[in-house]
Amino acid sequence: MPILNLLRALARRVRCRLVAIGLALIAASATAAPVVALTSDALELVGHVMRSNDHRGAPFLVLDKRAARLWVFDAQARLLGSAPVLLGLAIGDDTVPGVAEMPLPEIADAARTTPAGRFVIEPGRNLHGDDILWIDYEAAVSMHRVRSVNAGERRLARLASPRAADRRISYGCINVPVAFFNRVLTPFFAESRAIAYVLPETRPMAAVFPFMAVPFPIAGSR
Repeated sequence: MPILNLLRALARRVRCRLVAIGLALIAASATAAPVVALTSDALELVGHVMRSNDHRGAPFLVLDKRAARLWVFDAQARLLGSAPVLLGLAIGDDTVPGVAEMPLPEIADAARTTPAGRFVIEPGRNLHGDDILWIDYEAAVSMHRVRSVNAGERRLARLASPRAADRRISYGCINVPVAFFNRVLTPFFAESRAIAYVLPETRPMAAVFPFMAVPFPIAGSR
């Protein structure tokens, strides 16, 4: 019966919508503080991502290295949360050749960079057996829960600092607050294809993300 089929279709839509709302509320509740507004560069990138469909309908995150902060979005570009992060000590947008094979004590400070670019996130595990999210497997750059390995680095205190400069300390990997990793990143990125957009700090954004080289159409223009 047409009416019965229509009611069933509406019920399915309502259920899907409730699931989506529930996931968003769970993710939003994972942050102890209100979501921080996107930087102008992050906002510009998100606009281009949606216009070009560069994320191909996948959830994604945007990391602004200058602000040392990331924002997480679902497949419809709805903001799910944000968190401060620890990044590579050195300013730079490229991985130093061969650094992935070096023991950590041999890596010079200038080589401790977090690369910029578009990356397909891959779930994995580190040498300790901890679940992580690979950003660039070949360069050994991952996103993982913050761990205080060297007390002198004060990683937990740096992560809590309001100054972005204080959050530059890692060897290139992206350190994330434990609660945020567990409650936001893991549900949305560990089981499905997802994208990471790491904004550059030394190069123009269009040089790193070619889809940003196409300007937005101006209303009324032809």
